[in-house]
Amino acid sequence: MQIAITGSIATDHLMRFDGLFADSLVVEQLDKISLSFLTEDLQVRRGGVAANIAFGMANLGQRPILVGSVGEDFTDYRSWLERHGVDCTSVHYSESQHTARFVCTTDRDMAQIATFYAGAMAEAREIELGPVAQRVGGLDLVVVAPNDPIAMLRHSDECRSRRIAFAADPSQQLAFMDGDSIRRLIDGAEYLFTNEYESHLACQKTGWSPEELADRVRVQVKTRGKDGVTVRVRGEEPVEVSAAREVRRADPTGVGDAFRAGYLTGLASALPTRRCAELGSMLATYVIETVGTQEYSLRIPQFLERLADAYGVEAAEEIGPHLSASRA
Repeated sequence: MQIAITGSIATDHLMRFDGLFADSLVVEQLDKISLSFLTEDLQVRRGGVAANIAFGMANLGQRPILVGSVGEDFTDYRSWLERHGVDCTSVHYSESQHTARFVCTTDRDMAQIATFYAGAMAEAREIELGPVAQRVGGLDLVVVAPNDPIAMLRHSDECRSRRIAFAADPSQQLAFMDGDSIRRLIDGAEYLFTNEYESHLACQKTGWSPEELADRVRVQVKTRGKDGVTVRVRGEEPVEVSAAREVRRADPTGVGDAFRAGYLTGLASALPTRRCAELGSMLATYVIETVGTQEYSLRIPQFLERLADAYGVEAAEEIGPHLSASRA
């Protein structure tokens, strides 16, 4: 199954604040907010939603096609992704902008405050999917992940016109998109990925009820943090999957991306909905246990042992034959 992952490719600057943001917020004065936090450390890591998803899929044995826009400073990062099995041939290079930057501070309760510099990502709107499909012999699914908003709309429009199935994954960009843009992005998607808050925000901005939002797509995948994930397939009973237990909690950045990587790997392997969600939930724990979205070390036998412990031996036996280690 040929899956193209469109979206952000970035460098992450991750900091840890050993207090609580909530202790410094005065509700009556939020319109005059002026705060700074003394952080404990700084970790510079590879990131970006599309790159994180592609990296996770490649670690499970897939060869995803990464589609996004970067600067000339992407050389080392590209080598890293290609060593792990990600197809980077369709990545666009800007001649004037740096690769995007994500600057994020996480407090003791795993709450986060972040800033994102788009940089070269703004040129993603120049990317056409047709040549990508032609190069790889056709696309079975395009994931429209957070990116330049104009690029996201162009990709979803092109998927409709070319009759390519697509997954809408607006995530953080919901905050910047208006109702018309969100409706245009989501309507007719094969899959919709959101967390619980994003689902409510999408309804608020579009004017759709939760039921109407679900009806706009064939499959709605809603992550609910520690409460797991709910998957609604049109015409079927909802599937509820609990979150897999983590060994430790280091940093939540990229957890949702890892879930999507596992879920999409299950789709590519024609696994049932429940197994897709279990695979995604298990991979997500690897990210929360590390600082950085691509710093985890994945060994398939150990991964399957943990999956069996979380979801049962039958789940591991059904998923296991579809996984293989990356080349790195």
